[in-house]
Amino acid sequence: MEILISVMIGVLFTVSTYLLLSRSLLRVVFGTLLLSHGAHLLIITMAGLQRGVSPLLSLDADAYTDPLVQAMVLTAIVIAFGVTSFILVLSYRIYKVHQTDDLEELRGSADE
Repeated sequence: MEILISVMIGVLFTVSTYLLLSRSLLRVVFGTLLLSHGAHLLIITMAGLQRGVSPLLSLDADAYTDPLVQAMVLTAIVIAFGVTSFILVLSYRIYKVHQTDDLEELRGSADE
């Protein structure tokens, strides 16, 4: 199972890198979104995919999964949501002011 998820993480990182290097500002936003999802999956996979019960229901230390990884990923999801919403608002404002989402045209208009 870890191999399949590792391949999926690689695909997410590859697609997000491609989107980050594109010219459209909206594709860059989606690239950062996919990159953050790939990082979340990477954290969960590196901790090990385990099956177990909640630590509150069992006193056996080997029977439960580690809740620290889930808490870290939940925090990372909230941070990624905040960053993505900020980048979306920023790109919307850039589009309203410059009437384009092409990064090469935006780079040329900054020199003028």
